[in-house]
Amino acid sequence: MKLRDEMPELNGATEWLNGEVTKSDLIGNKPTLIHFWSVSCGLCKEAMPNINKFRDDYKNELNVIAVHMPRSEKDLDIDQIKEVAKEHDITQPIFVDNQHNLTDAFENQYVPAYYVFDNEGKLRHFQAGGDGMKMLTKRVNRVLGKETK
Repeated sequence: MKLRDEMPELNGATEWLNGEVTKSDLIGNKPTLIHFWSVSCGLCKEAMPNINKFRDDYKNELNVIAVHMPRSEKDLDIDQIKEVAKEHDITQPIFVDNQHNLTDAFENQYVPAYYVFDNEGKLRHFQAGGDGMKMLTKRVNRVLGKETK
């Protein structure tokens, strides 16, 4: 995806955990952070407390959606996904993407990966990797109109 691209429809989930959302639920209301993760990704698990803090700190201003992107056969086990989600306090909606439908729509190749969309559903920021919460926070604040120095 390129900056200012439209958010793809959230179609083709193997299963939704913690509730289901649609693109139209997210757009028009507030910006959205969509983060890709995988049960086999150590960096994802390390970053999760930061994402959860982010989710909680911005709960009234930002939609947060998780996408589970399997990287191997073992990552397809729904029970394991549920278990890891519970262990790591992932309470936001999780799009389980066992067929890589959303992964392909995003042209995403990375976990963890973070996509920030404005309230009109246009991509404003993308980053991959476990670090960079400072940059992500800065970009989200910009989208929220809270410029930080």
